[in-house]
Amino acid sequence: MKNILVLCTGNSCRSQIAEGYLRHFSGDKANVYSAGVETHGLNPRAVKIMEEDGIDISTHTSNHVDEYADIPFDFVISVCDNAKERCPYFPTRAEKLHFNFPDPAKATGTEEEIMEQFRKVREMIKSYAEDFVKQHLKG
Repeated sequence: MKNILVLCTGNSCRSQIAEGYLRHFSGDKANVYSAGVETHGLNPRAVKIMEEDGIDISTHTSNHVDEYADIPFDFVISVCDNAKERCPYFPTRAEKLHFNFPDPAKATGTEEEIMEQFRKVREMIKSYAEDFVKQHLKG
């Protein structure tokens, strides 16, 4: 079983969405965690757009990366440039991957326009997570 950490700035949106999809697509092939270099709490809009796609992340918590220092990760996936730059050293042979997804929490406009940005980022992350599982968790 592989250990995967998804790392973001505040562990409120992008990393939470990625954790939800990686868990969904990997099934019993991986233990998936998400964390931030800061903790900002779980974003209610992220919970809502994931629920729209049938994935419940409402019980996730916003965790700081230091909480997982003792876990031997196989993969560390940073989902924003800030987290990549601030990613701590993990004393493992974890393969580090990076994709800078737009931050939907910074979206402006009407509520519907903001939610549309969340959905757009959700679909990008969903596609990334599905491809990741196909490439790295075969068998």
